[in-house]
Amino acid sequence: MIRVFKHYIPKEVMLLCLFDLLLLGLAGEAGWQLRTFQLSIGPGPFSERAVAICGFAVIVWLAVIAVGTYTPLALRSIRFATARLFVAFGLGILTISFVNLVMPGTALWRSILLYAMALGLAFLVLNRFIATRMLDAKVFRRRVLVLGAGPRAQRLLDLSNRPDSGFRVLTFVAMGGAVTERVPGAVEREEIGDLGKYVERIRAQEVVLAMQERRNSLPLTDLVRVKTKGVDVSDLSGFLERETGKLDLDTLNPSWLIFSDGFIAGQRISTVAKRIFDVVVSLAVLLLTLPLIGFFALLVKLESKGPVFYRQERVGLYGQTFQIPKLRSMRQDAEADGIKWAEKDDPRITRVGRFIRLVRIDELPQLWSVLKGEMSFVGPRPERPQFVAELDEKLPFYAERHMVKPGITGWAQINYPYGASIEDARGKLEYDLYYAKNYSPFLDLLILLQTARVIIWPEGAR
Repeated sequence: MIRVFKHYIPKEVMLLCLFDLLLLGLAGEAGWQLRTFQLSIGPGPFSERAVAICGFAVIVWLAVIAVGTYTPLALRSIRFATARLFVAFGLGILTISFVNLVMPGTALWRSILLYAMALGLAFLVLNRFIATRMLDAKVFRRRVLVLGAGPRAQRLLDLSNRPDSGFRVLTFVAMGGAVTERVPGAVEREEIGDLGKYVERIRAQEVVLAMQERRNSLPLTDLVRVKTKGVDVSDLSGFLERETGKLDLDTLNPSWLIFSDGFIAGQRISTVAKRIFDVVVSLAVLLLTLPLIGFFALLVKLESKGPVFYRQERVGLYGQTFQIPKLRSMRQDAEADGIKWAEKDDPRITRVGRFIRLVRIDELPQLWSVLKGEMSFVGPRPERPQFVAELDEKLPFYAERHMVKPGITGWAQINYPYGASIEDARGKLEYDLYYAKNYSPFLDLLILLQTARVIIWPEGAR
């Protein structure tokens, strides 16, 4: 794993991502050379085309990131990745065309762009074909030794068996104590002798502490020796955070949260930059989408009785409540029997409402809340006070998600399917806590790019 601005990215994915950018630049140059050769003219000095080629590579590269071609499924399936790449290149063509309209002469010629796109797509598909075979090889997975053989260790075994896992467990070491269920194949601590030499012998790259009870069972002397030999030693909570991109509530404890890094609220420059971004972009998007909002507001009015827009109380930063505006997607009497979670195929949702929920058009009026400063573009989704009171009682650390400003999109929205239950709220909370702990402008940018994937392929929208 490589940590970029506090966010963990598998090194294989990082290398694939950077290599894709290099290949796109190569495709742009090859397209230029090919077209000028056909026209029997010289390609000219590279400095004259460098901006256009770099612009092409970066725009298409961002589109490739946005549609989710670096997700675990895309890395495992060449067919899935190719389908996403076609969409990404389509978005790239639209974006480059818009750039050329606004700033004529800065983008590649249309004929060169055609060649560059075709070559770029071929290069990236070939790169994926090679990568999907190399990333599955065990040599590219981190070699881990686990201290512990109980249920906590079983969590690691289950995670390592997933196709998208970035590590493999070499050995589970039972550290003694009363363990009712033991991981298959675990060895006793007494059997391996010197732990430092054992770690060196099996060439482990990391030792993960997953004991059920750590008091009086930590081999501190051995762990110090392991650490001084350059082998990483990780707590289970930190290891799961890094590998899954969320804070695992089952293993989380207050002391780990207190002593781990993150939750830095005093990032004044980042906060000011985020607010400027929110104001400028929300105002621009509101103006651009005003006709779209008006059109669907008319459809909502024609289909069912009641107001077109409705306001709903939500819980925001530091637990303060505010009113959030939305296009109405349910019948006017949807809550006549009281407030309840939305369900799959909810009969309260109208036909127009089902569509605007699917493509997230009902969320557009929330840009007004972003403009006012009650919300941000990126952050945990704000919940209704009635649900918050219930969830705060049943879920640990739920109040901590309110330490950052709520958002229209967030880390949970792009990683967890839409859900409307206590268990779903728990799953989303784990991602929200990760965002609150590891917030950075880089993570915000990553979320905004990945939101395009959720809009194009609505995964679990209700």
